[in-house]
Amino acid sequence: MTAAVFVGNIHVQSITASQRNEKTPVDALIPWLLQEDAQLRGIPFSEVIFDATGKRVRAFNPKDETDLRVVRQISTVCDEVMSQVNAPASTIQGISRINEVSSHFEDLIREVLNKSPGLNCDFPKTSQGRLQRSGYPDLELIDQESHRVYYLDPKLYATGSRDSSFRTFYFEPKIATNKVRKDAVHFIIGFEHEKPAADRQWKFTRWDLVDLSHFQVKLKAEFQGSNRDMYRTEAIVASSAAKPE
Repeated sequence: MTAAVFVGNIHVQSITASQRNEKTPVDALIPWLLQEDAQLRGIPFSEVIFDATGKRVRAFNPKDETDLRVVRQISTVCDEVMSQVNAPASTIQGISRINEVSSHFEDLIREVLNKSPGLNCDFPKTSQGRLQRSGYPDLELIDQESHRVYYLDPKLYATGSRDSSFRTFYFEPKIATNKVRKDAVHFIIGFEHEKPAADRQWKFTRWDLVDLSHFQVKLKAEFQGSNRDMYRTEAIVASSAAKPE
């Protein structure tokens, strides 16, 4: 049975006992999120990709001729890229913030890979066929002989930070902006750099090609809201702003 009451001049619709006992999706979600150690750590990235996209993360096979050939070609390209970015005339040497260097690496890796025989590299498009530079992965490499796909995601990190526990990788599963559209090997290309001296010259010292087939990730639970969500007219109960006449 449902009853209606008045508090002052405000009409309040009370809820039934069954409504009070009914669990909402949020009621189930919050206790699960609070079990951080049990539920949200050590999640296989390959399972996240499959559940989010329906596509499989293929492991690099060191005994497979195609995989070996493609990795050798990628390795040659990484050597060339590092040589170019370390040159005094490189575009990145005039950039002060390392965060602004990343897109130049993506462009250069793509350019040099496309000069490698039998490879085609481009920026992956979303499920809606749109070009989107942000979000994982950054590059899609196709071996034209085998038609195999390799996703590449370049990362830059400072010397001494390889063992850091700070977040350096993220994947946000979304249907509209999903860029993982094929079964593929997933690679991180990590470039290590020294902190620039007074002359602001960047110096990259090594690179690593990382297979993500056994990569494990953590889920960070975070509820978000914008200023537009907060400062709604109907929610403001007091303000210093002048009242409209």
